[in-house]
Amino acid sequence: MVNDGIYGKKTGEDDMDKPILSVSEIKYQNLDLNDITVLDSFSLSKEDHRKGLIKSAIMSIIALYIFFIPVTFNGKTDMVFGIIVNTMKALTGNAGLWFITIIVALLALLGVYGKYIAKSGKIHDYFSTDSMIHPILYLLGAFYFMSYTLSTTMGVQLPEIIVGPDTAGVVVPSIAVSVFWIILVSSITMPFLLNYGLVDLIGSVLEPLMRPIWKLPGRAAINALASFVSSSTVGVLMSNKLFRKGVYTEKEAVLVITGFSDVSVGFAYVAVSMAGLGDKFILVYGTAILLNLTVSAFIVRIPPFSKKRDIYIDGRVQTAQELVNARPKGNVLKAALARTSKKANTAPNLLGEMSTGVREGVEVMPKVVAQIAAIGITALIVAETTPLFQVLGKAFIPLLNLLRIPNADLIAASFPIGIAEMLLPVLLLQKNLELLDMGTRYLVTVVSLVQVIFFSETIPVMLSSRVPIKLWELVVGFLERTILAIIFGSVLMRILF
Repeated sequence: MVNDGIYGKKTGEDDMDKPILSVSEIKYQNLDLNDITVLDSFSLSKEDHRKGLIKSAIMSIIALYIFFIPVTFNGKTDMVFGIIVNTMKALTGNAGLWFITIIVALLALLGVYGKYIAKSGKIHDYFSTDSMIHPILYLLGAFYFMSYTLSTTMGVQLPEIIVGPDTAGVVVPSIAVSVFWIILVSSITMPFLLNYGLVDLIGSVLEPLMRPIWKLPGRAAINALASFVSSSTVGVLMSNKLFRKGVYTEKEAVLVITGFSDVSVGFAYVAVSMAGLGDKFILVYGTAILLNLTVSAFIVRIPPFSKKRDIYIDGRVQTAQELVNARPKGNVLKAALARTSKKANTAPNLLGEMSTGVREGVEVMPKVVAQIAAIGITALIVAETTPLFQVLGKAFIPLLNLLRIPNADLIAASFPIGIAEMLLPVLLLQKNLELLDMGTRYLVTVVSLVQVIFFSETIPVMLSSRVPIKLWELVVGFLERTILAIIFGSVLMRILF
């Protein structure tokens, strides 16, 4: 039993003799409430508990409305988050495109100075964590951005292979510019989702399911949900935020961003429609989610991601007792609501969190956008001008033949090309769409939806995050996910088609 004083009064038997702490006492002691053991070590008074639940409910409803509730606006149905992003893109138009282009160009010039020339100072510090190749990527991204912007806004004649609709025309307006606004808008809106107990409520309820199957905390489920309804970038940014706050370990953060940062419903619908399966969208997308969960359950148990360290960003090692403590004792819902109330009561100042989020977003935004342009457009140019992916696709033919997949020679290249851009696998189907069996088209589509790791968006965002992951690990992870998805996807294909 804990004495009164800064620990407060003692509770009754129902609370296992935990001390009751006031909100001011919790803040005074500077308790780390991301540590489940600490979070469960005390109770709140009935009044504080009630206030916390009310506060959590209000903020969570706002978060749900922003990220998860579809709204019809100007004749189109989307999540409020997506509407805000698309509205900002539309309002800023070419001016916004030029603004982002100038930012990327300045980043490229400062990157060369900060990494190769400067020995100290703020510019040196900003680029100090970059590798020696990053400034080259920034320069390449700036070149692509400037080329596309000059071509589309001023009519400057430049090579089609660079600025055309199959390369920069895909990456710059649809992905890079969108990611710019996604980062900015999420910096302002993410506190509603992360700071007021919603993540802890869902995490506590789903912990008994998520931990044994996917070796992840229950709160990872909300990352996946955010990706499904918003974008894969939102899922990565959320995971990065939770890792930086000390909620995820290195391994958990890596597993979440590489396994649960799925493409949004909108992108999925485009892919399914392009494959000629639009009338079966719910079936295809629903089974793609099931396939992703199955593949991820295997990925967490094999290298390289299984070898990541179980330590938090501050160096604290995750213990077996901590995992036991994470599972609520007794009434799961009651324990989950108690955690939720505590987090809501002690949430940082909302405006302060928004300000911090914007500052952090502005710091990472130029690097992410530049890398998306550099890596994504280069990958698409390679796909358009060389037989590289056709050659790589031949390695998949034996597996496809073993699984007795129809038209194996026609679809083999669709699997490795997914690492460039998630829509490319179904784009390759277009030339032979009428020749392909419906089940074959289904397989290519669902595999593309669960590959998750691709150069035109998620890889640059992942590499720009604080999560410790290397490019070679992402490439290996992509291959593992692809092979497993083909195997399990073929089973679904046989059952459904």
